[in-house]
Amino acid sequence: MRFRYSRWDEALTRRMTLRSLMKLFTHLLTQSAGNVEKALEWMEYLGRRYGFFDKDFTVEDFKQFLKDEGMVRDNAQTARMELTGKGEQQIRADAFEEVFSSLKRDSAAGGHRLPHAGEGGDRLPETRAFQFGDTVADIDFTRSIHNAVRKHGLDSFLMEESDLEVYEKEQAASCATVMLVDISHSMILYGEDRITPAKKVAMALAEFIQTRYPKDSLDVAVFGDEATQVAIRDLPYITVGPFHTNTKAGLDLAQKILQAKRQVNKQIFMITDGKPSAIFEDGRIYKNPFGLDPKIVNQTINEAVQCRRKGIVITTFMITSDPYLQDFVDRLTKANKGRAFYATLDNLGSFILTDYVRNRKKKV
Repeated sequence: MRFRYSRWDEALTRRMTLRSLMKLFTHLLTQSAGNVEKALEWMEYLGRRYGFFDKDFTVEDFKQFLKDEGMVRDNAQTARMELTGKGEQQIRADAFEEVFSSLKRDSAAGGHRLPHAGEGGDRLPETRAFQFGDTVADIDFTRSIHNAVRKHGLDSFLMEESDLEVYEKEQAASCATVMLVDISHSMILYGEDRITPAKKVAMALAEFIQTRYPKDSLDVAVFGDEATQVAIRDLPYITVGPFHTNTKAGLDLAQKILQAKRQVNKQIFMITDGKPSAIFEDGRIYKNPFGLDPKIVNQTINEAVQCRRKGIVITTFMITSDPYLQDFVDRLTKANKGRAFYATLDNLGSFILTDYVRNRKKKV
């Protein structure tokens, strides 16, 4: 057995340490809803407990590093540190790396493929006659020469435009997506933190779309007693409240957002762990947290039907294994002709990315 030794690189070691600390810091920021001061307090506690700060690199040095890198800044009005735009982008990038790094290389390959041929996608084995506007790179020269020889013979070889054939290509379609995130109280019920993984997946998908599918659009909305649209940059600051689950309001808002989009393919990704327990009725909120209230369920199902009529597919990601709720999810999915996944918190990201990339919805 051979061993290869090299000189100890102190600078490299420090960079690796800083990178690890940054990943921990962005995770704590997500848990603390973007509260820099609270995240640093947790960092200091963990540093004392596990010894990753020492006299050579203290938590104060880490704070200064964050400022020097432009990740955080001092707010003179509140006398507290806050995230910068660069810091918010770093949280999304780290969420993307954490959520999707475990996927296989080909899990995210390709575009949003449609079941019919078109322009701008991967080459298919099928060919068709050359048409004006086709590129030379797409010509199947083997079949084109075969056509010319069969028509004119070898002695007087001649290739005409009618002899040319080009490869068909998969059509890559742009897509408009609204991600609905449940922020009802059940997302932190019984001591289980479900909102942090949900936020991380939303941030990771946002980073993925912005870097890989710039022509696609992603909007995010949260729903509790009511539904509210959230800017991508505000995702780290999402918090759970003492809310019921107004799924109908979330679906209604998502439809309004998608109606303004020019993309042909439109879809809703809904992350939830609970049953619908609230609706608006005569301008007031009607709540019933006990069981599946037929009034609430029926109006929510009707909203899913409206989505179907507009060509909007709903994909529901249930982050709970409660069989009591499966009946409702099944009804909603059938009404919309959509999809449903019963995902755990550790595989939620894999489900969402794979379903997003492999979306084969036909044009309507």
